[in-house]
Amino acid sequence: MDIKALLRAQHIETPSWAYGNSGTRFKVFAQQGVPRDPYEKIADAAQVHLFTGVAPTVALHIPWDRVDDYADLARHAREAGVGIGAINSNVFQDDDYMLGSVTHPDARVRRKAIGHLLECVDIMDETGSDTLKLWFSDGINYPGQDDIRARQDRLAEALDEVYARLGPSQRFLLEYKLFEPAFYATDVPDWGTAYAHCLRLGPKAQVVVDTGHHAPGTNIEFIVAFLLREGKLGGFDFNSRFYADDDLMVGAADPFQLFRIMYEVVRGGGYSADVAFMLDQCHNIEPKIPGQIRSVMNVQEATAKALLVDRAALAAAQSAGDVLGANAVLMDAYNTDVRPLLAELREEMSLHPDPMGAYAASGYGAKIVAERVGGAQAGWGA
Repeated sequence: MDIKALLRAQHIETPSWAYGNSGTRFKVFAQQGVPRDPYEKIADAAQVHLFTGVAPTVALHIPWDRVDDYADLARHAREAGVGIGAINSNVFQDDDYMLGSVTHPDARVRRKAIGHLLECVDIMDETGSDTLKLWFSDGINYPGQDDIRARQDRLAEALDEVYARLGPSQRFLLEYKLFEPAFYATDVPDWGTAYAHCLRLGPKAQVVVDTGHHAPGTNIEFIVAFLLREGKLGGFDFNSRFYADDDLMVGAADPFQLFRIMYEVVRGGGYSADVAFMLDQCHNIEPKIPGQIRSVMNVQEATAKALLVDRAALAAAQSAGDVLGANAVLMDAYNTDVRPLLAELREEMSLHPDPMGAYAASGYGAKIVAERVGGAQAGWGA
């Protein structure tokens, strides 16, 4: 196995919203130099790719990244050295969606939500994106508030219509979340619900695993292994969570979990273009671009360790029932310091071995603080 070649080929997509202002439920914190439009978001994403070499695409969020000319935005991305990745829909910030979007009891609201999802497919056509990401905040807060089964019927009808609109080389990824903002019942609360809907639809519908969207103690790597086995793992939204919230830097809460996930990806054949490695994070108090660089590096390190697992020795120990020996094979790989390997790889790619240090020395952060004066900063909702 040529580990360096595999690491060199890795693609980690960054999200446009990571470069804007964000915060908690109580406060959105503004930072100097934050982008004021999608063009400046893409310029910042290009910096992450410039210093890491493995972040060649940026995901868009509609309507936060709405522009008059999406083909021109795609051209701008290419000129900056990156491409447009997944198109993320937003059916959770309109007042009409208080009781749901595609599962709302009012057909008028459902029609409005589906219209937005179809608009996102149009944007995919214009930008060259091949992936639509769907997350629904739909759910109910109280028993009896709405009919749980009827909401699943409405969801299925909406997914049917979106699936039928996809082009031959396009797909959608269905995301799930345990709870929030609905507290009693969420319409897509877990991987099983997402998997069932995608299985019914066909090969262009797959599940995306957001690593922050699980109950404490959930064995996420089992979910990854199962979905890979069924051919239904479409990608990841990489982030971390400590308590109920998520979207912290990937690997911050449990780097060993990230390693275990990446091992199942490698072992299950998911280390390919068919599984999208995407970041989904909000940098509330840390600088935006360095936060994304650090997250990309964390994914790289977990991947390198996963690739170092001696799979022959592991299989032999497993076959022999050697519990401690099998565990030791995994732990040996996890405890390996892969930073020298990655530094050497970056130098071979004509990159600085220390992306964080190289970005800090580049002066780009000070440059955008000086230049981006006036106008409205991008953030949640823009």
